[in-house]
Amino acid sequence: MSPAVRKTLRTLAVLAFWLLVWTLTAAAVGQELLLPSPLQTGRKLLALAGTAEFWLTVGRSVLRVLTGILAAVLLGVLLALLTHRSPLLRALFSPVMTLVKSTPVASFIILALVWLGRSIVPVFIAALMVLPVVWANVSAGLAGIDPQLMEFAQVYRLPRSRVLRRIIVPSVLPHLRAALRSALGLGWKAGIAAEVLTVPPYSIGKRIYEAKLYLETTELFAWTAAVVLVSLLIEGLLLRLTDRLGQKEDGHA
Repeated sequence: MSPAVRKTLRTLAVLAFWLLVWTLTAAAVGQELLLPSPLQTGRKLLALAGTAEFWLTVGRSVLRVLTGILAAVLLGVLLALLTHRSPLLRALFSPVMTLVKSTPVASFIILALVWLGRSIVPVFIAALMVLPVVWANVSAGLAGIDPQLMEFAQVYRLPRSRVLRRIIVPSVLPHLRAALRSALGLGWKAGIAAEVLTVPPYSIGKRIYEAKLYLETTELFAWTAAVVLVSLLIEGLLLRLTDRLGQKEDGHA
């Protein structure tokens, strides 16, 4: 049996165990209002997925959060390049990044709601949560570039494009993948939390808020399951994309 098959079977076994725990706990509680079972939650999720409004809602939320994450990645890479070249800029930005990482998300959401429109707040919050992670990881990648390779490039006067493609990108890309792995889930959850507090139209956060407000516990669980599934899908797709980019760079090296 291959390691990949063993890993898949182990993951399925763990998932089955916790679904069993959830089923037994729901049966012990005996009230769908307090704790719906996995079967009830799955049926509700399938019912929701059969409506056009569900896909419009999910699509709008995904667009908001991915926009924030993409903006954070671009800005984080740019800031890492600037602060790598300038110790002064690094000294200026380091406390800001520490402040962002240590401040509760709810505080930023409330402040952003004062300054921005409620449809923009989830974008801003997702970007804000991802930015420090991307900046720190890309900065570590830049700091880890072999100085001898850079000296070699200077001695032989290699073009900047070639230095970027052959030296800088291969050094930074593994750190960027690590940043995405740890930051994607964080950005997605922060964006949905911002939607819950700002309730923009056609958003998962609004549907979660309304389900809680009207004590629709099964629907609340169904939308929460949708959040988890979409998060796993986004993470898998983006990480696969960065893996392919890394393989291409290795192939051109």
